[in-house]
Amino acid sequence: MNFLEELRWRKMLHDCTPGVEEKLQNGMVSGYIGFDPTADSLHVGSLAQIMTLIHFQQAGHKPFVLVGGATGMVGDPSGKSAERNLLSAEVLQHNLNGIQSQLEKFLDFKSGENRAEIVNNYDWFKNFSFLDFIRDAGKHITVNYMMAKDSVKKRLEGETGMSFTEFSYQLIQGYDFYYLWKNRNCVLQMGGSDQWGNMVTGTELIRRKGQGEAFAITTQLIKKADGSKFGKSEGGNIWLDPEKTSPYQFYQFWLNASDEDAKSYMRIFTLQKQHEIETLETEHDAAPHLRILQKALAQDITTRVHGEAEYEKAIKSSGFLFGNIGIEFLNELRNEEVEALFAGVPNFSLNKNELEKGISVVDLLAEKAKVFPSKGEAKKMLTGGGVSINKEKVLADAVFTVQNLINQKYLVVQKGKKNYFLLVVE
Repeated sequence: MNFLEELRWRKMLHDCTPGVEEKLQNGMVSGYIGFDPTADSLHVGSLAQIMTLIHFQQAGHKPFVLVGGATGMVGDPSGKSAERNLLSAEVLQHNLNGIQSQLEKFLDFKSGENRAEIVNNYDWFKNFSFLDFIRDAGKHITVNYMMAKDSVKKRLEGETGMSFTEFSYQLIQGYDFYYLWKNRNCVLQMGGSDQWGNMVTGTELIRRKGQGEAFAITTQLIKKADGSKFGKSEGGNIWLDPEKTSPYQFYQFWLNASDEDAKSYMRIFTLQKQHEIETLETEHDAAPHLRILQKALAQDITTRVHGEAEYEKAIKSSGFLFGNIGIEFLNELRNEEVEALFAGVPNFSLNKNELEKGISVVDLLAEKAKVFPSKGEAKKMLTGGGVSINKEKVLADAVFTVQNLINQKYLVVQKGKKNYFLLVVE
């Protein structure tokens, strides 16, 4: 497999330094991507760079994953309008452990000459004094060169300015590249297009300090067709950690992609071949209402990130909320999974003692849970057959007790077909 050609047809390639294509064709190349440990989980924005490493390894090259234990203490100014909070060593280590366990799902760290390796730049910076750094690295890169970078210019022209800490970031990242070039024969750095300035600082440091040659490849920054930010939902980032974003929410994120975005995401985030994707596109275009691309996309990524069992559970969850799967499905879920399923819908707390003797459905929905603004409106909707509790139609004379609870904790209310409410009994 030709690595750059793979990136090209997937429309991932943004730019590269001269000579990189010839270098990649002359045998196995070692290259790396850095990941910022600002959280203990990667998110779907990071997934594009993970896919780059997967293609790189599948093309026969050796991937290094650099986790920024040192640079995470500084903060990359690229694409940022304000300085980030710095992280403590304890928080950083916790984050690094979480990220490493996720990366091991995607890359082969065990077998072959091109097995993946994880490196932490804290290992070479922890005993590097400031005076040694400015002598061994700083003297090779001019201030003029550093100030010419867009990431620096934009911040200097803004209201907040830029601290020396962030100004030094590109030199620190450049030294990472130099260190890996010198000690691990790593001649290629890859990353998003916003990293170009930092990456070529590394190639320049290798040229000036080491009299060597190194290369850089950048990939396109992912943007949604409507111009909104990729990887965000109403609840914030879409994380790879199931504790932060449930597998169901993760599945729904991909399933809800627009037709145009789904075509782009199939190339970027799946490992399906070109002819397979083009066949799916043809089938999708013939019957867009079936959402063939979105379903294939959601299945592929959810299965690779969370496993087949969680994908199947996500399918059932969709069937429960929008199809014909009955209330018994909730008995298969843990309490936190039930609550994740209903994240974003109105939740009401009830006292268990109030249900011990039984409570009328009108009082339950109008007074205790506030599903309806008044008893009169509740009675009207109930009489008209517009209310279901636990997937069964309810009449105005119904009474509910603890015997009706799902998992001894929940009542699921539907007002009409699509308006859900979760009643949680404490």
